[in-house]
Amino acid sequence: MRRENTGGIWRALRSSPVETLYRWQNRRFLWLLMAAVTGALALIAHVFFQNYLYMPPCEHCVYIRFAMLVITAGGLVAAINPKILALKWIGCIAAFYGSIIGIMYTLTLNKIHHAVHDPDAIFGVQGCSTEPNFPFDLPLAQWSPGWFKPTGDCGYDAPIVPSGVTLDSIQQWFVSMYTASDGWYLIPPLKFLNMAQSCFLAFGVIFILLVIMVIVWGMKAAKNAK
Repeated sequence: MRRENTGGIWRALRSSPVETLYRWQNRRFLWLLMAAVTGALALIAHVFFQNYLYMPPCEHCVYIRFAMLVITAGGLVAAINPKILALKWIGCIAAFYGSIIGIMYTLTLNKIHHAVHDPDAIFGVQGCSTEPNFPFDLPLAQWSPGWFKPTGDCGYDAPIVPSGVTLDSIQQWFVSMYTASDGWYLIPPLKFLNMAQSCFLAFGVIFILLVIMVIVWGMKAAKNAK
């Protein structure tokens, strides 16, 4: 049954892509999926990497976290009822905004990461502060310092285990792996995709999907206006 349903979805997408994509964006599932993915990424960064593996977030790390949560909020607003134009617009604008600033933050952090790990790199690490400046002057570091207060150095994302802390076996395995790779990587032994690059891909995919959604939205509106 699952294969038949999946086959039906792809057949509909091939035969009528605009109508199919338009129907998808008017359902809660895609908006909730976007919110769940970005919310989960922010939660994993805070709970697992920051608190469990002792990887302190840097200034740009908390900016990236903020961007993820903006997208999450947008997805949740649109998911209330995607067929209501105002809610969809709010969700779409928030998601676009979050993905765009997220891409900008990740590009900056990736340059810093490259400079830190390459002595011959020209780009410096100026601008990394422990006093963040969030958009709209939001005092998030004061409201929730555990989530939004930078406590690490930009480009250095290896675990820093406090003195006197005893790690359990799982913690020790992860800490040793990320320490050996000199930081966070999607595949640590190969040093493949650092944190900034991985987040850039996530923001980029969301941005592209949003662009496709808006194009389909516009094509459907133009067709209905004829």
